Amino acid sequence: EAAGITSNAFPKTVRLGGVDCAASYLHEPGDARDGITVTVPLFVLNQVSDERCEWLVPGMLQAKIQALLKSLPQRPRSRFVPLPESAARIAALFNAPERFGHGSLTDALLKQVRDETSLDVKRADFKLDMLSPHLFMNFRVVDEHGRQLGHGRNLGALKAEWGAKARGAFQALASLKIAGGSREQETPVAEDAADAASGARLSGKTVAGAATQRAAGNQGATCAATTAGSPRQSASAGAPAQKADARYAAWTFGELPELMEIRKGGQTLIGFPALIDHGDAVGIEVFDEPEVAAARHRIGLRRLFGLQIKDALKYLEKNIPDLQKMAVAYMPLGTQEELRSQIIDVALDRAFLLEPLPTDEAAFKRRVEEGRGRLTLIANEVARLAGGILLEYAAAARKIKDTKNAPEATQDAQQQLQRLMPKQFIAAAPWPQLAHFPRYLKAITLRLDKYRADPPRDAAKLAELRPQEQRYWRLVAERKGAVDARMQELRWLLEELRVSFFAQELRTPQPVSVKRLDKLWSQLNS
Repeated sequence: EAAGITSNAFPKTVRLGGVDCAASYLHEPGDARDGITVTVPLFVLNQVSDERCEWLVPGMLQAKIQALLKSLPQRPRSRFVPLPESAARIAALFNAPERFGHGSLTDALLKQVRDETSLDVKRADFKLDMLSPHLFMNFRVVDEHGRQLGHGRNLGALKAEWGAKARGAFQALASLKIAGGSREQETPVAEDAADAASGARLSGKTVAGAATQRAAGNQGATCAATTAGSPRQSASAGAPAQKADARYAAWTFGELPELMEIRKGGQTLIGFPALIDHGDAVGIEVFDEPEVAAARHRIGLRRLFGLQIKDALKYLEKNIPDLQKMAVAYMPLGTQEELRSQIIDVALDRAFLLEPLPTDEAAFKRRVEEGRGRLTLIANEVARLAGGILLEYAAAARKIKDTKNAPEATQDAQQQLQRLMPKQFIAAAPWPQLAHFPRYLKAITLRLDKYRADPPRDAAKLAELRPQEQRYWRLVAERKGAVDARMQELRWLLEELRVSFFAQELRTPQPVSVKRLDKLWSQLNS
């Protein structure tokens, strides 16, 4: 244990996603394995936290902090000279058990720098591309037999390549048991893949609690956070278990918890149960990511509601107002059947899938009765809005086609139209935002109507707009389509900026400007 090489500084295992992953170390600059390499079982890959991995291990923290400080612009960097002493001091603070591995290291250091300098340093001021490769964790992904599947320091790329198989491997461990028996009884815990078919323990902990625990670096094997009054706080267990491939046409599977625990080799994984749409029935599957589980669960729950109101749905399918007329305008995007399905799906969501979602049979039955009476009214409302949008869509598409000698403006308008109007535009856009689509589309037509009068003005406004949009879509690509609330706000403010630039007479519901967008970008990067 000389020269600071101790089991605490350089542990033999690193806990990732609730599993102790074997760690090995190499000091060989230029070698692909230089630094720390962790061996990650495939089934836990999707639960490995990027933020936890930023911290590496305690023995490497000082070097990483020093490199991050060195990457800062000159003014804030100069406040930490000499860098080795500053890095050692901050590492001593960050290595405290209550801080190490909790949240993002970059964010923690950003706060420390701001607190010590009172300078407006941004997260982007840390130039991660300047850091040596050994200061990023190296991952070796292996299957259940220990065979290497993939390796590298880019966790996102490994998840993109192996995430689907990782989910399958995780689900092979999980066999959800939902029953309506006594709460004091408990189903057996799955100890490994072979035991998975015999049971898994249900937990009443919330998704929010699990997400918080993972963001904190998965320091414990199980998530201890609970939410008082959570509608899915506990699950009944102990009655005969359902088969893993069981199908349900009604809510006959007991209470559905938000979390379940799966044990493998003495370690505990967290799974997220969801109802899965199988067309004429639903099943139950367990996912390794709460966001994926939540999205699949809403689709499955929608199907289960639909199965309870078959007659009402048959009537609705035949009586959507002006469906054939709308389908003509929708033809460039898809078929009449696809349009009908979207309208009905959105109507079902708005009639039945209000928060909080039901988590037991009684709440589900109440929601069925509440939603049944308003479904037709809501469907008519959705159809009316869809009709108005498609009317403006057809007008904008014609205007783009008919406008001559304006290649830059028409190309930009066509790109805007394609982004606004994918095949699933009714289902894809948030419902409150969909009400603004007729105005966004009308703005395209008005812009091209006015183009001839002042082409230089159009070009100047487009030059202002383009950097904002390019920055947004670049970030969407970097995040692989994962869009949070602040990015959603940016997305729709960009559409409002287009209205204010090119069709001011249509007005915007709130003030919008490049300056305001820059402020939002600053908050996003802070």
